[in-house]
Amino acid sequence: MTGLEEMELSVGGGMSFRVRATGPADGRLVILLHGFPQTSMSWSAVMDALGGSGFRAVAFDLRGYSPGARPDDVDAYRAEHLVADVVAVADELASHRFDLVGHDWGGAIAWFVAGAHPDRVRTLTVASTPHPVAFGAAVRGELGGDQPAKSAYADFFRTPEAEAFFLQDGAAALRGMFAALPAEATDDYVRVLSDPGAMTGALNYYRANPFGALGDPGPITSPTLYVWSTDDMALGREAAEASGSHVSGPYRFEVLEGVSHWVPDEAAADFSRLLGEHLAAHP
Repeated sequence: MTGLEEMELSVGGGMSFRVRATGPADGRLVILLHGFPQTSMSWSAVMDALGGSGFRAVAFDLRGYSPGARPDDVDAYRAEHLVADVVAVADELASHRFDLVGHDWGGAIAWFVAGAHPDRVRTLTVASTPHPVAFGAAVRGELGGDQPAKSAYADFFRTPEAEAFFLQDGAAALRGMFAALPAEATDDYVRVLSDPGAMTGALNYYRANPFGALGDPGPITSPTLYVWSTDDMALGREAAEASGSHVSGPYRFEVLEGVSHWVPDEAAADFSRLLGEHLAAHP
């Protein structure tokens, strides 16, 4: 990442987050939220594009991933706390209004932030993750399709055996998830999630927020870009196509053909182009 700044951001309540930032300090703020089991490193190429276009791109390692924000209690990973983290980071950056981008769990959080704080989210961009209401309906089998089967892995992620599965044998299972991704990024993900308590924190997202009962984030009025990919092994077409009916603001739905779940890593150029168009359309 060119012009990368790394810092620790304290937000009060004993919480601090590891932050990556690039672009001019006075640029329009874009906050990027990563997913499981990754880190802010997943946004490296997208942040380069944003910074080069004059935006202030800030990504942070989320609750559970940052050593200074790793509570033990499962309930501390409920959606409302994850939303509060994003708002606290924006406050610490002295920015009332910001553009918000999320992928995977970061995408789910982004939907909830936009619903709870429409006055603060200038634009919303989500990669992969459907609107929570559409996703819940798909998981419960109400939309047809194979989302219940695609989401079955989450049952195992909630078990006490999940941590050992991912981290045993040199984190072989964790590394196996990223076989097609750059080695630098994979090494960062494995290093962070091998820290004591980090994998438990990451898995607690699944334990605290059942897929079929994520709830309704509220009206999504911010201009929204949703990017889904056809080879996503975890998130099916039905919920993706149903997401637009839950957005009342300007809405754009884009499909990346032949791209897997790891959109920010695997399709950074296409995603950056779409994101740049979206930001330019809604100054």
